[in-house]
Amino acid sequence: GTTEGLGKIIQRFPQKDWEDTPFPQGIELFCQPGGWQLSKERKQPTFFVVVLTDIDSERHYCSCLTFYEAEINLQGTKEIEGEEESGLIQPAEVFAPKSLVLVSRLDYPEIFRACLGLIYTVYVDSLNVSLETLIANLCSCLVPASGGSQ
Repeated sequence: GTTEGLGKIIQRFPQKDWEDTPFPQGIELFCQPGGWQLSKERKQPTFFVVVLTDIDSERHYCSCLTFYEAEINLQGTKEIEGEEESGLIQPAEVFAPKSLVLVSRLDYPEIFRACLGLIYTVYVDSLNVSLETLIANLCSCLVPASGGSQ
């Protein structure tokens, strides 16, 4: 039917809100401003920043890296002219958007782009690094004072 859907959060770090930093509700709506749509071809990753303001007028900078992932027939069966061909994984016919989002009260878009690029590379290349460990290490990095060196 339609190629448009709703986004949903698959995984988040930390899994529970920090006391002074609640998780922004509805963030999945901001990850795809044009809507969550399937594509017949793989698109290049895109990066942008959205600034959300909470009820206390605190700014939250949401850096978003969106890429398209193949939706593959995992059942391994396909009917061809009345015959069923099984055991082969069929090539992707559609690509679904997936977004990596980093939320911060600090405005460092280039640093956040690099962090999301690192997470994306580890994910796409299936490197033997747990995403939880990688993100924990990124969260423990000290950010320099404004005007200082990176």
